[in-house]
Amino acid sequence: MTPADSRFDVVVLGGGSAGIAAAVSAARAGARTLLLERHGFLGGMATASLVHSICGLYLLRDEPGAVPAHPGFPTELASRLMEAGAAPGPVRMGRMDVLPISPPGMAWVCDAITAECSRLDVFLHTELVSVSVEAGMLSRIEVVSRGTARTIRANTWVDASGDAVLCAGAGVPCDQAPSERLQRPAFVFGMHTADPAALDSEGRVRLAHQIARAVSEGRLSPGCLGAQFRPTGRGTELYVTVDLAAGADFDPHDPAQLGQLERSGRAVAHEIHGFLRLRHPAFQNAHLGVFPARVGLRESRRMRGRQTVSADAVLSGSDCEEEVALGTWPMELREVHTGPRWRFPKNNLPTRIPLGALRAVHLQNVWAAGRCISCDHEAQAALRVMGTCMATGQAAGVAAALQSAGDPDPAAESVRRWIQTRAEVEP
Repeated sequence: MTPADSRFDVVVLGGGSAGIAAAVSAARAGARTLLLERHGFLGGMATASLVHSICGLYLLRDEPGAVPAHPGFPTELASRLMEAGAAPGPVRMGRMDVLPISPPGMAWVCDAITAECSRLDVFLHTELVSVSVEAGMLSRIEVVSRGTARTIRANTWVDASGDAVLCAGAGVPCDQAPSERLQRPAFVFGMHTADPAALDSEGRVRLAHQIARAVSEGRLSPGCLGAQFRPTGRGTELYVTVDLAAGADFDPHDPAQLGQLERSGRAVAHEIHGFLRLRHPAFQNAHLGVFPARVGLRESRRMRGRQTVSADAVLSGSDCEEEVALGTWPMELREVHTGPRWRFPKNNLPTRIPLGALRAVHLQNVWAAGRCISCDHEAQAALRVMGTCMATGQAAGVAAALQSAGDPDPAAESVRRWIQTRAEVEP
């Protein structure tokens, strides 16, 4: 039985790609660490939202051949996924490489990696309730699990919630784009018993035209426009991704609006499924297979840090002495229904993410990782992908562990040295 009042060196809020990287790295760096997750499984967007490709793991290149961008945890997790049969290996998309994954396989591999860390505890089914700040330091939080309250205390904290939940609760200033500019949320659902042979790249283009024509003729609702179909290679399974229109006054933290968004996603899924069963030979025997546990939010609050990554920094790839992680994905702006608008960095250079972008203003012992790090709206469109989230999570976890061990202001060089040393001993 876990005591009602628990003490740790490092607490990480959020068990997605950033949070797992932060918690595992902090524990490996010697910190007694706690990872808190609201769902009953780890993996975040990759599992709860069925985002079935990890982007940002590899360098942007004009030449073929995926080159891992991040030493340490991100490369280790990719290798573990491939070894477990949960990922087939990187797939080329223009000058980008992505790693397709199985969401259930991702959950299992995350369980295995976290279970191997003797200094790491994982609390699933746990929600943040309140935050207490004393003398410029976050001192404790209150959490609840199925009606049972618990007080958690720690020396240092990492917000990997995706929505800057911990930072906002602690009074850290946060930024958010206007509703009309927020990246569109994604609704991903699974279908079974489709014919993948008819859904090669050419077949998917014809399918997109068929759906677009049906929308223009009023036989499908506008919400079906732009649906993307991706066979998984696992029998007759495929995933469908639809970008949802959230509305002019959308608040990604409002439960009523989130609920309506998810209901509309399920309605679009049923509409697409019914239409294709009657009108496309590949889907005559298809069935809806799985809905996500939650809609895939691409953007919400961003913590305001001691440094902020700008769009110019993404596009220029300029040097940064305080660099602790890289971003290796172009700006993928999904603000409108017509699909993504891409902006690539000069000479495919990576974004240099400084340690200050992971450290909260005003509070000495709060760090952030993942899509809520300190950056502007357009930079976030490049830095929000899972490969970069893992890289920032690793850096934030190491910095938090170093701080908990007695270094009040960990240096970027110390964080980089730890990551490189750990990467050299990984199998």
